[in-house]
This record gives sequence, structure tokens and C-alpha cells, in this order.
Amino acid sequence: MADLVILFTSIGLSEQKAKETLKNEVLSSALKDAIAQAQGLLGSTDIDKATGTLLYSMVSRLREPRRLAFLTQHIVQRKITTELQVSAALDYVKSHPQDPLDEKAFESACGVGVVITPEEIEDTVEQIIRKHKEQLLSERYRFNMGLLMGEVRAAMKWADGKIVKNEVDMQVLHLLGPKTEADLEKKPKVDFQVLSVPCDQWCMNYKTEGYVVTPNTMNLLKQHLEITGGQVRTRFPPEPNGILHIGHAKAINFNFGFAKANNGICFLRYDDTNPEKEEEKYFTAIREMVEWLGYKPYVITHASDYFQPLYDLAVELIRRGHAYVCHQRGEELKGHNVPSSPWRDRPVAESLVLFERMRKGMFTEGEATLRMKMVMEDGKMDPVAYRIKYTAHHRSGDTWCIYPTYDYTHCLCDSIEHITHSLCTKEFQARQYLVRSSYFWLCNALDVYCPVQWEYGRLNLTYTVVSKRKIIKLVETGVVRDWDDPRLFTLTALRRRGFPPEAINNFCARVGVTVSQTTTEPHLLEACVREVLNDTAPRAMAVLEPLRVTITNLPSNAQSDVRVPDFPADESRGSHVVPFSKTIFIEENDFREVMEKGFKRLTPEQPVGLRHAGYVISVQRVIKDASGKVVELEVTCTSSDSAEKPKAFIHWVSQPLQCEVRLYERLFLHKNPEDATEVPGGFLSDINLHSLKVIESALVDRSVSTAKVFDKFQFEREGYFSVDPDSTTEKLVFNRTVMLKEDPGKI
Repeated sequence: MADLVILFTSIGLSEQKAKETLKNEVLSSALKDAIAQAQGLLGSTDIDKATGTLLYSMVSRLREPRRLAFLTQHIVQRKITTELQVSAALDYVKSHPQDPLDEKAFESACGVGVVITPEEIEDTVEQIIRKHKEQLLSERYRFNMGLLMGEVRAAMKWADGKIVKNEVDMQVLHLLGPKTEADLEKKPKVDFQVLSVPCDQWCMNYKTEGYVVTPNTMNLLKQHLEITGGQVRTRFPPEPNGILHIGHAKAINFNFGFAKANNGICFLRYDDTNPEKEEEKYFTAIREMVEWLGYKPYVITHASDYFQPLYDLAVELIRRGHAYVCHQRGEELKGHNVPSSPWRDRPVAESLVLFERMRKGMFTEGEATLRMKMVMEDGKMDPVAYRIKYTAHHRSGDTWCIYPTYDYTHCLCDSIEHITHSLCTKEFQARQYLVRSSYFWLCNALDVYCPVQWEYGRLNLTYTVVSKRKIIKLVETGVVRDWDDPRLFTLTALRRRGFPPEAINNFCARVGVTVSQTTTEPHLLEACVREVLNDTAPRAMAVLEPLRVTITNLPSNAQSDVRVPDFPADESRGSHVVPFSKTIFIEENDFREVMEKGFKRLTPEQPVGLRHAGYVISVQRVIKDASGKVVELEVTCTSSDSAEKPKAFIHWVSQPLQCEVRLYERLFLHKNPEDATEVPGGFLSDINLHSLKVIESALVDRSVSTAKVFDKFQFEREGYFSVDPDSTTEKLVFNRTVMLKEDPGKI
């Protein structure tokens, strides 16, 4: 083992890192092989630190051991010289498991041979700043500088990130000058805003592209305006067969926000037309999440409220010759180029009788459906309006055995409720039966008020799945505990993890509403979370991996109270008291037995300050167990007033509470786990086995002893944490919401 420590430190690893690596047999074996291969390629045992660092980074993240030699060769030959290229290389070999590997395509994907000079970076940054100059001058340092970095990286993928950031900072400073007092003021809170639309504009909805005007349209609009008084009406219409996710948060914000911005009202309407999949827990959870985000529905309705009028409208549709009873089975209607139904021209009177028999339960499931006589834009014909289901409905019981489809119900419920703006994501505009023309067709075929559909792009996040079917699969296979597992992006999961609703709303506002679909990185959402929690989460001290420290020059019964500000930047907002005694606990990684270059915390030769306590401690003795592990330090303390200022201050706890802490990472390894080209084995093969780490014996100061579920704290130097519902009176459980700063390892 000692030989391996020497080997690993020879490539630039610290002794501690080398020892930690040895704890992982698979990793240490692979690193040993990579070093041996590198030495063979170099013809020498000397591997410089830069190469060694890249080798370690590659080996520690490699999931395809058979690619080890190939990647090692590219690093040693200096074809791969940056962490960015290592990440690209690992992504490429993951998504191309087949042999042989196309080396030319691989090198192209990894930027091999691409050289970007500082002059090129300077020119590119100058062009991008010129593009945003007007907004920069207007917003100054409130401008989202990440946008500039993102555009430079998009234009120069392989540019050195540090050089790019320095160049951006320098050119922004040159343009704006130093920060003023106004620049340093806190940012105003962002509310979800939607531009108000003047009444005389939205009353003219019939001019919207694709809207079909009939001889009765103006009369229907006049009646509509008499009922609504010219008020904007929107609705949020979820299906109660699953839990809302982050994409729904955008829909909630848009529907409720648009109504609010125009002094209108928004309905919460459950689309409960499929009794087989609906459960009461979903109804409750949906309402809770809408209210959690800060919105109050004008009224809560259900599609089932309108089962009778919907049935009556279906009868009328048959009478008008626009619908018929069909006996084709479901499998016969699948796919493209489906032939017309042999019952399409069935007499109206016959369809009326058969539809009534469907209602009375005189057919078996699948034996008959009601179909609308409509040719879709994609060439498909006659969507189903009603089908038979002998399943009791949660609200209407056994009253009905036929249920309307979403395709039929959606626009007619909008019409019944006199919705002015049917706001839908683009996925539905392109969906088989829900293009604008079908929405308008059905209302006009029945000669009822026809709202207008306005489409916007769906919000997608990388490194996750939000499909109900796939989340159920994750739960059933034990990958996650339930719909509210904090590694998911359902709203209940985000709440459990500790994401404040204000942060989610701010995120939706920043993403904005566009026609094109938006795919966003999770770290942008996390940035909004940090922004809110920095202002709202009181500070506390917690030690996740405790190391006992005994202060030998204090008496055994020594105890004092230390006052800790809840918000150090504004101490007027309150404080709390924690005890300080002869025995304290610090983080294991805040101590190094052997001094390392750049390490500023506690070592036998280097003292460290204790945050808030007013003391500096110095190591006198290191106590180890039989295996050689450091288990306790004996130190002396000196008042900060008389001691030389230490290089660093660390947090600590004394007489603490024991708690459980859960640390979360991304659930999936790839950005797009549902993409077969990235993950050929399917999303279940892409699970990050290290996405959850449970620390059962963490220590936290007693100021949190009365914390309630979902209370949030910043554990100093550790991150933001929230109290989990699994907490008991005997033991608190904390979920890490986000780290204090964005993880530099995230892409």
C-alpha cells in the first residue's frame, strides 16, 4: 500500500488524496494501470503534474475500462490537455460503445489540435460585448455576465475558461469602470411578469392566425363579452394522474401570471377524464403545489363537472353529421395510413341509438367508440371523442361508463368556462389531434364560443426525466423512494430538497416565455435558489465528518456562550447563542497531519481561527486509533486579540445535536438520459450510483433544535440545508439543497 501511495503522489496527488484513492479498489487499480501505460508510452517513470492530474480526472470518471489505454494515450501524447477535453472524451466514449472507435471523429469531438490564441479570445469577447453594449450600459453590473461567458464558450468551445473569464472581466471593467454604490445595492426581487394586453386587442382574438370565422362568430363573441365583462380568463388544466414537475411550474406561472398582469382570473381545472389512472393524492398534491408557488385559483373545476353537457354536445355533434359510432378496435387505429372506418357514413339516427346504448353499458370495452369526422393536418382521420370504460370515477362513481377523451374535452371545457386565452405548450400544438385547426374545428362544428390557443415553448431541464411513466419506473425499481425524492425535479421533490417557491418562480421568469422549446441546465435553477436562500436562510454551524478537538489549556468545566449572527451581512436581523467548551468538533478535512502547499487550515505547524469564538487554536498532539486514523486533536487556544492573525477561520460545534444529513448529486450521468444516441441502454442504465450520500452521525449546533419540517438554514462553509419530513423529535434530518457555490465539476 505504501508503494501505491508513493506511485500516486509521484503524478501530483497529495498524500491524503492518494490514501483516499486507495480506499476504492477499482479506482486505485485503474489508476495504477493508467500510470503504467503512461510510463511505457513516455519511456520514463516521470509523469508531470499536469498530465497526472488529467489521468486521475479521466480514470476517476471513466465508466468504460476498455477505453483506458486509448484515453491514456491521448493524454500522454498531449492531444488532450484540458479538463474540458477530458469531459468531452468521456462523453464521447460513453455514447459510442461500439468497436472500433472512430478516432478521427473522437478527436474532432474532443477538440484535438484546436489552438485558440489569447488574441482570438480578445476579439471574440470584444464582439460579444459590442453586441450587448447598450444593455450593459443600461444595467451595468446587474447585467447577467454569465450570458457573455456562455456566448464566448459557444463561439470558442475549447478556449481556456480562466483566460475567457479574465478577458470578459477586463473588458467589462474597461467599458463600465469600477462598481459604484448603486451597483452594489441588492438586486430587486424578480416577479413573474407578462406584458399586459389591452382589452381591445384580446377581444379581437378572431383575427388570430388559423381562427375560423363562421357566420355566427361575432354573435358568439358578443355573448362571451357580456358574460365575462371583458375580463381575461386563463386556466391551468393538469391531468390528476401524476405529480407536477418543473415544466408545470412554467405553465402555472404563465397562466396565473398572465391573468394577474391583466387583472384577470385563472381557473384550476382538473382534466379528470381517465378514471383508471387518477388518484386522490394527485388532486391534493396538484392544488398544494399551485398554492405553494404562491397562486390562488379563482375557482377549482373538474372536466367531470361537465360530463352531462359534454355528452349533450356529443349528441349534437352526431345530429349535425360530424360524429359517428365506430366498431374498429384500438389496434386497428394505430399507425399512419389507417384506412377510413367502414362505419364513417353510418346514418345519423343509427349513431344516435348506438351512442345511447354505449352510455347504458350495452357494449363491452373496446367494442364501440364515438369518433369525430375530422381529417387532421398530418393526414390522420377521425379522432376518438368517447370510449367505454367500466371503471368507477372518483367523483361521479358509476354514473358513467363512457368517458370523453382529452382531445374532445379540452376545447369544449375552455368554451364552457369562457376562457379567453387557452395557453398551451408547443408539444400540444404539434400533438396528433390538438393542432389549432382541430381545436377550432370542434367549437365551430358545434357552433359554440371558441377561445384562441396561444402556444409557447415547453421548459426542459438536462440531467433528469419528468415523464410520469419513467418516474413510476424509477420508483418501482427502487432507484428513488417516491415522487418526492429530492433527486427528482417534481415540485414536491424540489420542495422536500429545500428549493424556495420564490426561486422557482424567479427561474421561470428568467427563462421567459418563447415559442421555441427551452432546454436549460439545472445550475441556472440552483443559482436562483442560492440567491433567495442567501437572503432568507439563517446561518448555523454543522460538522458533517466530525473530528474531536480537546482544548487542553481550558479547565474541564469551562463553558461560555458565543453569539452568532443569523445573517452576518446584516447583524440587525438577529442572532443566536451557541456554547463553547473544552471539547469541540471540527471537520476532518479542516486538518492535515502533513502540511500541503496551499492548505490554509489546521496542521501541526499552522494554527487556525475558530469562527465567531474569538480564539485561535494550535495543535499540540495528534491522537490516532490502532489503524492509524486521526481520531482526536489536543490543542491550545489563544485569544484572537493577542494571537497572530491566522490564514483561515473554520467552523466548529460544541455540545452539539447529532443529526442525519443527506447529500445529493445528479441522478443521471448524461445530459439527456432519454436520448438513445447518448444512452443506448435506456435511462435506467444511466443512473448515477453516487447520487445520494447519507451521513448518519453529523453534528449541528443547538440553535436548530426547534426547527420544523422545510425550515432552511445555511450551514456555514457547507451549503444550504432544509429539514426533511423524516425528522423526528429525537433526530433531525437535513437535505442539502445546494452548495454555497456552483460545483466547478458540473458542466
